[in-house]
Amino acid sequence: MERFDFVEIKVPAKAEYVGVVRLTMSGIANRMGFSYEAIEDLKVAVSEAITNAVSHAYNEKEQGEITIGFGIYEDHIEIMIADHGGSFNLTEVKNGTGPYKNTEPVETLREGGFGLFLIEALMDDVKINNNYGVIVLMTKYVSEKEVDIDDDQVSTTQ
Repeated sequence: MERFDFVEIKVPAKAEYVGVVRLTMSGIANRMGFSYEAIEDLKVAVSEAITNAVSHAYNEKEQGEITIGFGIYEDHIEIMIADHGGSFNLTEVKNGTGPYKNTEPVETLREGGFGLFLIEALMDDVKINNNYGVIVLMTKYVSEKEVDIDDDQVSTTQ
């Protein structure tokens, strides 16, 4: 089993807490050695996922919360963002998610799910579980793979 640390936070499903989660994400990613650009991408992806949950997960009468989990590995981070969720069982989350395919109608995920297209563009892997509420599982590797335009070779940069 691969060693990892796990950090979990819960915030009220309110827009004013997006910045708190962005700061947490930034601190963890910086400690892991992500580049400035990668940290910015992570912050945007996390913001999109949380904003989506804030906007659509609860009706106006509900006092909902959003749970954010960070699986911190040596070479990558896994970020789970869930509405209607308790604490994460990482194995259950991974087993219950499937790859997000941009061929799926956005309506099957959630109204206003266009942020998922942006998340998919910024992250290395995105999976969705929408059985009860929505769980977005995003993965980003510390060393980014870049495709050289001239010869389609994959190189790794730090």
